[in-house]
Amino acid sequence: MLGKRRLTALAAAGLFAFPLALTACGTDTMATQATGTGTAAMAAEEFGPGCAAVPKDPNNPGSFEAMAQQPVATAASGNPLLSTLVTAVKQAGLVDTLNNAEAVTVFAPTNDAFAKIPKADLDKVLADKALLTKILTYHVVAGKTAPEQLAGTHKTLEGQDLTVSGGGTDFKVNDSAKVVCGNVQTSNGTVYIVDSVLMPPS
Repeated sequence: MLGKRRLTALAAAGLFAFPLALTACGTDTMATQATGTGTAAMAAEEFGPGCAAVPKDPNNPGSFEAMAQQPVATAASGNPLLSTLVTAVKQAGLVDTLNNAEAVTVFAPTNDAFAKIPKADLDKVLADKALLTKILTYHVVAGKTAPEQLAGTHKTLEGQDLTVSGGGTDFKVNDSAKVVCGNVQTSNGTVYIVDSVLMPPS
């Protein structure tokens, strides 16, 4: 049996899978979180040390400016921090599902998070659709969540809760995954890039 720690890498394989189901949810109200009131200026800015790896040229498809104009799967394809995730999403055939979803927040593991997991273990889980779906939908939350609404408990598409602690530009998810580049905007989602893959509690 795969160890829980190793299974965590699986979420990367399809982190954004099945957010289309959220289109039937009340995302309009949640999406208004992104506007905020006293912190609107902060909501417009990406933050975290990992953001330094994102191209600065606005004409580069991986830049924040370019990503903001594209749906989330397409936007992620240009981000150098997420190339492993994007490859896995394509392999799973989830690009259209992600791009057609309405407002979502996703917690996206970096390439480094995947590099810690043996390829053989990852391949095994990719072949188990039920397990894969459970893990990766745990990384998706309805609505575009702005930084000022990030701390707290959020119900995931998988059905269980995850908890974000911290504030300002320093956040952790489930006390294990640090946000290394947050508040990355796409046309239909907000992405918080994290340094560990999350696992459902059970």
